[in-house]
Amino acid sequence: MTTLIRFFPEVAVSTRRQFLKHSALGVASLPFLGFSPPSHPLRILILGGTSFLGPQQIAYALGRGHSITTFTRGRTVPTTHRRLFERVESLIGDRENDLEALKGREWDAVIDNSGQRVHWTTATAELLKDHVGLYLYTSSTGVYYPYMGNDIAENTDLNTVVPQGLDEVRQMEYDYGVMKTLSEREVRKAFGEKRSIVVRPTYMMGPGDRTDRFTYWPLRLRKGGRIMVPGRTSDRVQYVDVRDIGEWMIRLIEQSQAGTFNGVGPASETTTMQFVHGAHAALSSHADFIQVDDYDFLADRGIFDMVPWIMPTGENIGSARINNEWGIMNGLTFRPLAESVWDILQWWDSDVVDEQRKARMMTDPSSLMQRETGILAEWEAR
Repeated sequence: MTTLIRFFPEVAVSTRRQFLKHSALGVASLPFLGFSPPSHPLRILILGGTSFLGPQQIAYALGRGHSITTFTRGRTVPTTHRRLFERVESLIGDRENDLEALKGREWDAVIDNSGQRVHWTTATAELLKDHVGLYLYTSSTGVYYPYMGNDIAENTDLNTVVPQGLDEVRQMEYDYGVMKTLSEREVRKAFGEKRSIVVRPTYMMGPGDRTDRFTYWPLRLRKGGRIMVPGRTSDRVQYVDVRDIGEWMIRLIEQSQAGTFNGVGPASETTTMQFVHGAHAALSSHADFIQVDDYDFLADRGIFDMVPWIMPTGENIGSARINNEWGIMNGLTFRPLAESVWDILQWWDSDVVDEQRKARMMTDPSSLMQRETGILAEWEAR
C-alpha cells in the first residue's frame, strides 16, 4: 500500500502547554495549516453535527472561513468544541417526519452524518438536490461486509440484499452494510456522480467517541502492568482519527472532489502488536505485553474484538485489509497515533465525560479492564 503521509513541522507541538492548547478540548485553530486555503467561503449544511464527527468538521470548517448550519433533533450535547456552536446556525427537525426547516434554503454543500435509514437519505437528497451543490454522504467500510478479500477497494462489489436465516450479530452487520450501500445509491441517484461524495471511514477514534471501544486502549496503556494483546502475530488493525476524517471531508468539498473514497488508516500496514507499541509511545507507564494468540481461547471468553483488533475469522477475515491508496491520493492524511492517544486521554479526564461512564469502563466487574487479570491467569495456567 502507498505509505505517503504529509508532515507539517510548522504545526508541531513543542511543549505540553501548546499541546493542550491545541488538543481536542481547545478551539481548533491550527489543524488546517499546511493545506491551501479555500478559494472562497462556503455555506455548509451538516445533517447531524453534534455527536462525534460533526464537531470536528465544524471546528475545521469555521477555521477555514466557512459558515455552518446544523440540522438535528436538538437532543445531543457535544462533548468537544462546545463553544464553537455559538457560531453555528442550528435548525431543529426530525429526519423521520419533519424536514420543514430545510425547505426554501440554499447551501453550497451538505454533509450527511446522520443517514441511518435509507428513506432518510432519499428524502433529504430529493429535497435538497436543486438547492445544494454537493452532497457528501458519510458511509462506512461496513458496506464491504462480509469482508472476504485481501485488498478491498472502492470498486469492490457490494451486497444490496440481506440474506435470510442469520444469527443476531450477522444480521446486524448485514443490515448496517446494506443500509449504507443503498443510501449511497440514493445520493448518487439524486445528485449524480459529479455532485456526490461518498466517504467510507473505518473505525473512527478520537476525542468525543461515544462508543468507548477504542478508548479502552489509551486508558489500559496508561494504567500499565501486564496487558493482554489479542490475536496472532500477523493480525492487522485499521483505524482512523475522527479529526483526520472530518478535516479531509471539508477539503474534499472545497475541491469539489466528487467520488467514493475509503477513509482508512494508518498509512501503512500495521499489526496489533505494532499498534499497542505505537499507542504506548504517548505514555510513560511500564507495560508488559502478553500476546494471547489462541482464537478459541478468546472466543470462549467472549472476546471477538478489542477495537481496532477484530478477530480475522469467518466473514471478518478481511476487515482490516481495506485499501486506502485512493483516499491518500486524494488528500487523506494521518496525525501520529501517539497524538491521538494523548488527546483522547485529555478529553476523557475532563468533566465532559461523566463519572458513571468512567466507572463502567474502569471498575465495573463485567468490564474487560477488570476481567483481564483473570483471563491472563487462565491463559498462563493452561
